[in-house]
Amino acid sequence: MNTKPIIALDFPTPEDVTTFLSQFDEPLFVKVGMELYLQNGPSIIRAIKALGHDIFLDLKLHDIPNTVKSAMKGLAKLDIDLVNVHAAGGSLMMKAALEGLIEGTPEGKERPALIAVTQLTSTSEEQMNNEQKIPGAIFESVVHYAKLAKDAGLDGVVCSVLEAKMIEEACGKAFLKVTPGIRLAGGATHDQKRVATPQVARAEGSTQIVVGRAITKAQNPVEAYHTVVQLWEDN
Repeated sequence: MNTKPIIALDFPTPEDVTTFLSQFDEPLFVKVGMELYLQNGPSIIRAIKALGHDIFLDLKLHDIPNTVKSAMKGLAKLDIDLVNVHAAGGSLMMKAALEGLIEGTPEGKERPALIAVTQLTSTSEEQMNNEQKIPGAIFESVVHYAKLAKDAGLDGVVCSVLEAKMIEEACGKAFLKVTPGIRLAGGATHDQKRVATPQVARAEGSTQIVVGRAITKAQNPVEAYHTVVQLWEDN
């Protein structure tokens, strides 16, 4: 799995994506989320792939097992590198997602890595307790979901940096810990509650980091990206 920082392409149109990516003269690892994919469909994946970039398709699928399996079977044909589901969908759904990816991956190609969302980095412990009605500490829920994902055969999870070390202890070093909520020192946290810098993420056991506005909204995105890369790789 590519370990470069993943840039979140949180843009609405292909033109925005093209304008942003044209600033770079190197292959990147980028995240295509709901905003971009649902407004543009598979064509945006093909366009980004044609430029030579790796793609994390962040759709957080959460439905009955058969529906998720069928969806993953179709997504596997897009030559994506990483994709996810929501662990709250349960073990059967996660196993079905993996089956769909395996069945849909073209012969001779490596199947996309599959990870599960645990708790969103925008979710606070208070929200989890009061709105989801899940008692206890948020890290307990996250580690529980991570164990379910591993038992279902998944490659890793999406989690916050704050839980990465605990997940490594519970699921092993090779289990992917993809951590959003990455900010440069002094940067705004926006709508995320559990955030960290690239240095802290590396020290805490993250295997991949996802960086959005700290790069895409920077005055010089290329410079900001290389700053993040340096901070991430120098640890």
